[in-house]
Amino acid sequence: MIHCSNSKKSVDLTGRQIVPSMIITYLGGEFVKLQFGDTVLAINPPSKESSLKGSRFGADIVLSTLNHRDMNGFDTVSHGDRKPFEVRGAGEYEIQGVGIRGFETRSGYGVEKEGKPERLSQGETRTGKLNTVYTIRLEGMKLCFLGALSSPELPEKLKEELDDIDILFVPIGGEGVLTPQEAEKLCVSLEPRLIIPIHFAGLGESNALKQFLKEAGEEKTEQQEKLTIKKKDLEGKEAEIIVLKAGQ
Repeated sequence: MIHCSNSKKSVDLTGRQIVPSMIITYLGGEFVKLQFGDTVLAINPPSKESSLKGSRFGADIVLSTLNHRDMNGFDTVSHGDRKPFEVRGAGEYEIQGVGIRGFETRSGYGVEKEGKPERLSQGETRTGKLNTVYTIRLEGMKLCFLGALSSPELPEKLKEELDDIDILFVPIGGEGVLTPQEAEKLCVSLEPRLIIPIHFAGLGESNALKQFLKEAGEEKTEQQEKLTIKKKDLEGKEAEIIVLKAGQ
């Protein structure tokens, strides 16, 4: 396990720890920002070579699930003296009180389509690429980020890890990642408390979000700017879908 201390915690005037809310923002593609007090995580930021919009903030921790220009912009989430700890693949990490575990899966994102080669980042191949699924634990909450997962068939070890997920980030766009139908079925099998779809703004099929919500019987779900949540807010939730509007 890789360990990095310097956890940031706040206390009130009586010395009791203040538990802040987690703020979740979706920035398009597979780019997600998690903020918990003073700690900021960036997940799958696009690189400067990507056609997707980049970031406008500095992160403490940055995770990439796939070595592709749309998801490996490690250097784009530095700001001033703020240099993030980089998580690039499978393993166990403990950084500033955040527990992270990574598990190897495969992705078809970015491989050759319809006989037309796509420009690939260094280290990519056309036989399918390594995708890392991450679980993130902080302040009693357990999150799962599936990244560019292309198959709903999960390795047995990963299935065991995905028990009792609070918030699941699931790709729904097809074109090398889960289709809306596959994504919905996987969500049902994993039984998370909250589901946040990704890979539908700037990436994937144009009607992916509409199709995913139809499959789930949640066509009337409204998009919201961001999600602000604490552990206690998850009580009683069962596979509730939260759609976040892509923005900066």
